[in-house]
Amino acid sequence: MSSDNIPNMRHLIKMFETRTIIENACTGESTDNDMAGKSDGSEGEQLAAGNNPAADFEALIERLERVTARLERLPVFHVRTPSPPPTTQAEVPAPSQDAEQKISFEDNMSVNGYQDLLQGPLRTYLELSQQIGGDVATHANLVNEAFQAQLRYIQLASSRSKPSQAEEMQLLAPTSEKISAIQQFREKNRVSSFFNHLSAISESIPALGWVAVSPTPAPYVKEMNDAGQFYTNRVLKEWKEKDKRHVEWCRAWVQLLSELQVYVKQHHTTGLVWSGTGAGVPPPPPPGGLPPPPPMLPEADFANMTVDDRSALFAEINQGEGITSHLRKVTADMQTHKNPTLRQGPAPFKAAHSAPTKPLPQPGAGQLDKPPVFVRDGKKWLIEYQKGNSGLVVENADMNNVVYMFRCRDSSLTVRGKINGVVLDSCTKCAVVFDNLVSSVEFVNCQSVQMQVLGKVPTISIDKTDGCQIYLSQESVDVEIVSSKSSEMNVLVPNANGDYSEYPIPEQFKTILNKPPTGLTTSPVENKG
Repeated sequence: MSSDNIPNMRHLIKMFETRTIIENACTGESTDNDMAGKSDGSEGEQLAAGNNPAADFEALIERLERVTARLERLPVFHVRTPSPPPTTQAEVPAPSQDAEQKISFEDNMSVNGYQDLLQGPLRTYLELSQQIGGDVATHANLVNEAFQAQLRYIQLASSRSKPSQAEEMQLLAPTSEKISAIQQFREKNRVSSFFNHLSAISESIPALGWVAVSPTPAPYVKEMNDAGQFYTNRVLKEWKEKDKRHVEWCRAWVQLLSELQVYVKQHHTTGLVWSGTGAGVPPPPPPGGLPPPPPMLPEADFANMTVDDRSALFAEINQGEGITSHLRKVTADMQTHKNPTLRQGPAPFKAAHSAPTKPLPQPGAGQLDKPPVFVRDGKKWLIEYQKGNSGLVVENADMNNVVYMFRCRDSSLTVRGKINGVVLDSCTKCAVVFDNLVSSVEFVNCQSVQMQVLGKVPTISIDKTDGCQIYLSQESVDVEIVSSKSSEMNVLVPNANGDYSEYPIPEQFKTILNKPPTGLTTSPVENKG
């Protein structure tokens, strides 16, 4: 560096020192730095007195480093922005409509109950689904979206009156689309290793349609829960020894729908409750005005009562037993138990017969109008929602196949060949004819059903069924029949002449206590008629 630039460097050093002194004064630092600045100034005077340019340059560099170090140690000052003046009470903004709606949501018991359902059983199901992963996790995301869509619908119901039917269909569209997406996902992944998981959800997810069911939405939720338990049982059978997470997954899903049924029964017993305020169809006017109040009784004026009147009143009250002396005596000729003729009077009042109550829905009555199904699903033949079809035939079935007939009515099924088993669930006025079974034929929640075996059947199971006619063959006379909670069951055994002998299955039982008391002995009470 040339000696001509040294004065410029000195000027720069002086500027740094001046700024440092000012900043130290602002921060309240001790005057040691000022003293150091003064010593530095003496060094500058000595440096200015020198004639060696190289020495001058090195001294300037050292002073510049010291000033830089001192500047780096200075604290950083932040400019404070003045706080806005407090607003007056008139300037406070009013809460928006969305805020008021949010407050109403938080105060609504129905919305809070559904949110508890999402935070509890639904979250458990979603966490287990994510642990299993694969198609189950993807399917669970769709289920979560369906429940969230229904939450928004319930929140809407808590803030407005019931809409018209056309508008209601539009409002239900998001939930319906999510349910359809869940079922379509199952159909697109029939080769998945978790197909039973997807089927369990797809068969029971229509339970979210309770918002459009009245007057008994809670039993509808239970019915959908029962519809999916066939596949949850298959999941348990397949995975209970492999991975316990799948067992917990099944329990979580069944618990979720059970909690949904409890929620519907508690908050929406006869159907979805609308708040009756806000947009929508106005509620109908009351049928009539309130009846007028009864006329007021005239107040007694005791003030105008004379002293003699009051004295007579108290005297009559204080008569004691003599107060009844003026009552009429009942003589013997007036007593009805001594004079039967007195009992001949007008006929006593008879209450009108109440209208007959509406019969409860019977299982298998086909309450849901769904398209009929006749399809083979792996080892299982699914026959569902058939009505008035007497030509149902299952052929070319393997020995390990199972025929499952669900919610059919006025239909007949023929199974040709030897298969594993036949199940009739919630069927009414149906009949099944089969050749040979490896395990058993089962009747569950059925009404007025018949079966005929042409070959061999080891076991017949009847549960919660009213009216079951069993036609046996000569090869099946040693069959075992297990029944529970059922009635009107008859077994017809063929004779040598081709006719059948009918034997009723006992429905009543007699239980006695053993003597000395060591337990109970139960024996059936057979019908001798």
